Amino acid sequence: MSKQSDKLDKGRLRSSNITVVISIALVLFLLGLFGLILINAKSYADYIKEQLKVEAFFNDEYDPKLQDKEFERQQQYIDSLKLKHVFVKKVEYISKEKASEIAKNELGIDDNDIFEANIFPASALITLQPDFVNPVQVDSIKILLGADPIISDVVNDDELMTTVYNNIDRIRFWLMILAGIFLVIAMILINNSIRLRIFAKRFSIKTMQLVGARRRFIIKPFLLQSALLGFLGAVLSIAILAGLWYYFSKLVNMPFWQMEYYLLMLVLIVVGVVIALISTGIATWRYLRLNTDQLY
Repeated sequence: MSKQSDKLDKGRLRSSNITVVISIALVLFLLGLFGLILINAKSYADYIKEQLKVEAFFNDEYDPKLQDKEFERQQQYIDSLKLKHVFVKKVEYISKEKASEIAKNELGIDDNDIFEANIFPASALITLQPDFVNPVQVDSIKILLGADPIISDVVNDDELMTTVYNNIDRIRFWLMILAGIFLVIAMILINNSIRLRIFAKRFSIKTMQLVGARRRFIIKPFLLQSALLGFLGAVLSIAILAGLWYYFSKLVNMPFWQMEYYLLMLVLIVVGVVIALISTGIATWRYLRLNTDQLY
């Protein structure tokens, strides 16, 4: 009879542990899914910011003696941009001939006689680092670039940049708010799962206390086991996320891996383990303080 009882208790314990792991995994999966959305939203926002370029137009050289060296001076200026300024991500040289071709394509004109040869100045089309794409910094960058004697004018679409920046900033703000809400929900649900598990073991906790076991001795194995369950739940959620993201990234032709995913994995593991430890410690300590009659 005692063997059957032991088997039944072990079966219940195993079932309880599996339930806790699955519960933690599901909660962390939802949190991780939102994390993926947040990370990729930032990547997409950076991609949009990189399309808001700054164009610096070169001065035309009218002295015939210096015209031969005009292209060389312009190339030296372009080569120096990335070395001198941290806000520069990429620079593309637009020659006079290429500027004319771009103008013809934008206006939908095929007749070469309408434009005089090389009426558009050469320019440097500058892609900025995403962190520097905001109205205030871009205005400072334009002033800095325009101060060089080789540059006649620096332009960008100020209105479009302001609109895009404000919209991205607003979306990012609400995503961060939702991420905080998801984190709180995850903490509450994991806490409830752990408390239910400790509730099922409350009589064992009290029995150990009554036979003289110290509180540290009683709490320690529960903490270790809960930390393990939290870790397993986090690993399971990461595995499910990785499988779904691998399929989705192939479907929409997106990169499967980004460096930010390391941080996301670490956050999921830390959240799973830390909340499991805190919930276990609080719940176990609570039952240790109760009288035997209060356990029922």
